[in-house]
Amino acid sequence: MSEYLNKVEDNASVCTWSEKTQLEKGDSVTEGYMSELWDFTCVSSTQNEFQELRDIWAQWDDEAKQLFYQNYGDLPYLLDVKVHKHLFRAMVQFWNPAYSCFTFGDVDLVPTLEEYTTLLRCPRIQGHKAYVRPTSLPTFTKKLVMITRMSELWAIARVQEKGDSKCVPWAVLKDLISTHPDVKKRVDVLALSIYSMVIFPKALGHIDEAVTVLFDQLGKQNTPVPAMLAETIRSLNACRRTGEGRFIGCAQLLLEVVDVPRRDDILEERWIDILQNLREADVMWKAPWLVPSEVLYRCGNFDWGLAQSDFSYKEDHYKKRIREISETWKKPFCMKVLTEGSTSTLEYKGWFSRRVNDNVPRPILGVARSLEESLRVIPLEVEVMK
Repeated sequence: MSEYLNKVEDNASVCTWSEKTQLEKGDSVTEGYMSELWDFTCVSSTQNEFQELRDIWAQWDDEAKQLFYQNYGDLPYLLDVKVHKHLFRAMVQFWNPAYSCFTFGDVDLVPTLEEYTTLLRCPRIQGHKAYVRPTSLPTFTKKLVMITRMSELWAIARVQEKGDSKCVPWAVLKDLISTHPDVKKRVDVLALSIYSMVIFPKALGHIDEAVTVLFDQLGKQNTPVPAMLAETIRSLNACRRTGEGRFIGCAQLLLEVVDVPRRDDILEERWIDILQNLREADVMWKAPWLVPSEVLYRCGNFDWGLAQSDFSYKEDHYKKRIREISETWKKPFCMKVLTEGSTSTLEYKGWFSRRVNDNVPRPILGVARSLEESLRVIPLEVEVMK
């Protein structure tokens, strides 16, 4: 893998590769494509209640908190990130499943590995050592025993069936955090709780078995970020294609990356109008907090064609597929980060204007307001008269 860690391309080379790939493979959807997406997606952003998690964190001393930071990074900050429901529901309308990105007006935006990794601030994560679900797994009960160091009888008594998966109520882990004699185990259990309740909130109020599988791999310095992004994309696609559903990715991280001013006084319809007419000039192309000077743009011979990368863990030859993807993650290609803004070529802009999108709201002709102007509060007539 060492030969690839220094594989950093300049932007001109990546641009050439990207355009060549585009010409060879074409668009995700072509002229005449009839979208099956609903005109409006009714998405639920229902979250778990985090107050008990916040209370536990606030009661810990500096030594316990430092141990947590060293092992799991700054996960607790997510507990204080407010999910603005009107903004989030509006954003989902612009998710473009055909291209796995948000299409806001004149720009495409998608969260990146580097952005999520920077926000998590975990010193133990190796950026390109991706988590891959093992093909052979211990039982859920045994995983709980390994993580908590409690007895097998204790674990068996607390495992529940919920839908198509197994889980443990959050209340069980909450009690364990308060009573476990080993501070390292208290740290582990709190981290598992945040991963289950905040980052992968599949079963509200419960710790899902799938999260324990990922959590078990964190000790090997695997980065969970690709799994976070994959679940975000999978959930957004599912909601858009069915026209409804509950988003079960990490809404907090997504809103931190797509960082528009948070305003409680703006309703969903108004946010749709604002995002619908977003201009390239309104976008900061590199977040001021983004640390890496390089970003991953492909692994091995895989490009961004996510639709061709889907597979089930139950289909034929899935183990071979897992090995192939795992090996590909060992061959990352990076490019330098630009800070001065977009470097879109005229050819790209021409392609973007002609591109056939999935069913996303398009800019309104003649509307050319800046984001700042769009967010300006218009006083009521009564207030003007005063």
